[in-house]
Parts: sequence; structure tokens; C-alpha cells
Amino acid sequence: MNGFILLLPFFLIRFGALSLLNKKSVQRAAHFAPVQGKEVIAYWLYQISTLGIIAYPLFLHIKADFSILFYTGLTFYGVGLAALFIAIINFSSPNDMGLNTKGIYRISRNPMYVSYFLCFIGIALLAQSVLLFCMVLIFQISAHWIILAEERECIKKFGISYEQYMKKVRRYI
Repeated sequence: MNGFILLLPFFLIRFGALSLLNKKSVQRAAHFAPVQGKEVIAYWLYQISTLGIIAYPLFLHIKADFSILFYTGLTFYGVGLAALFIAIINFSSPNDMGLNTKGIYRISRNPMYVSYFLCFIGIALLAQSVLLFCMVLIFQISAHWIILAEERECIKKFGISYEQYMKKVRRYI
């Protein structure tokens, strides 16, 4: 099976489910907070690694060899997709201020990024691709800098409400 096929459920959940649940949330999810300093480099690394994560699986083959690596990859992939679906459902219904603090957002301030990481690591393990695994690591490290910019923007937008939320809920898990 071509590795790109594993991205189809990801795209259906990330874009399809979100647009069905709340079209305004699609715009919110696509928004990038203004970056500054080293975050600019991280932003471009994030964009390039995302492109690699999307394009490279076109050249990969997934073989069900039923090894520990296969089952580990399948587990990461499945948990990532399930977490993404839950995060999308919760993201589509923010509070009156536009802030997400309910559901999975009580556990993680960034459940979509966590789910992306799990899903993409799962694909890398299923494809047994060290290169894709490295792209995912670059993606996740650069995403951390993007998240810092998003947090700065949320503090500016939501003020004390977001600062209190930050004290209660971890950035990742």
C-alpha cells in the first residue's frame, strides 16, 4: 500500500470534519500567530517539514509485516487519528470568547499538535522510514516555536483568562 493513503484519514478529519462541524473553526485553525526572532526560522522549518511529511509518503510503501515496529506504528497512528478527531470536535465549539478549554483541551492546550505528532510518527514507523521520522522530529521541534507564538497571541487576546488556563493545563500532555 502506498504510504500517502495513510494521510487521507488525517486530511478527512483535519479538514473535512472541521468544516462540517464549524466553518469558522477552519479559518481559526489555519491562522498562524505572528512570529518574531528565531520563531521565523522555526516557521519556515515547520512549513518545509510539513510539505515533506505530506509529499514523501507518496514514495513510501507500507507492508503489513506484523512486527513489533508495525504494531507500534499502527498504535501511534490509530491513537493520533482518534486524538485528532476528539480535538477537532472540541476545537469546533469554543466558548463565547473564542477560547477552547473544554473536553480534551482540559488535558492539553495543544491537542491537535500532539495528535499530528502521534499520527505522523505512526506513519514513519509503519513505513519504516528514518527520513520521514526525522522530518516528523523537525516538524515537532519547530511546532514548539509556533506554539510559543500562539501562546503569546492568546495572552494578548484573552488576557488573564488564558494565563489562568496556562496555569491549569499543560502545553502538551
